[in-house]
Amino acid sequence: MSSFGLSTPRPAIAAVACSVLLAIGLPSATAAPATDGQGYVDSTARCTPPDTVVVFGSTESSRVAICRTPGSQYQYRGVRVRDGSKLILPASESGDGGFVADNDGVAYMVTASSLTVTADHRVIREEPMVDFHRPGAPAASAAPTTPAPTTPPGPPLPAEQGYTGR
Repeated sequence: MSSFGLSTPRPAIAAVACSVLLAIGLPSATAAPATDGQGYVDSTARCTPPDTVVVFGSTESSRVAICRTPGSQYQYRGVRVRDGSKLILPASESGDGGFVADNDGVAYMVTASSLTVTADHRVIREEPMVDFHRPGAPAASAAPTTPAPTTPPGPPLPAEQGYTGR
């Protein structure tokens, strides 16, 4: 019979237990989210047929996709990585290669370099793109114009897992 529990100090046991829980309970911070031709797999930031993807990208805290409907309308599909909160809005082209969606006076502008959120023409938040895709475009034009951080965004959150496009 082992005497590990009887002679080992409790702080040492607690430290080992915490280490084991952390090792098996935390997702890898280096894994980039899975993508395909429709956007981020198992995410709100994804276009579902018959809609087609125009652009999609992610920042440190958000994932977004701009979709085109069969009626040639645009749709913004965003998700906040921290808590899985999603936002789906009509969108329009901004004229400079970007797209804008309005939510009661709060505008979300998606470009190859950033996601910019404004209210009353004031920037609330500007998030640099760390991953950006424009299907069918040459690789050089799909690359972000700002340097990407060294830590890629993590995998989809449990709140996004199994999203079926409804």
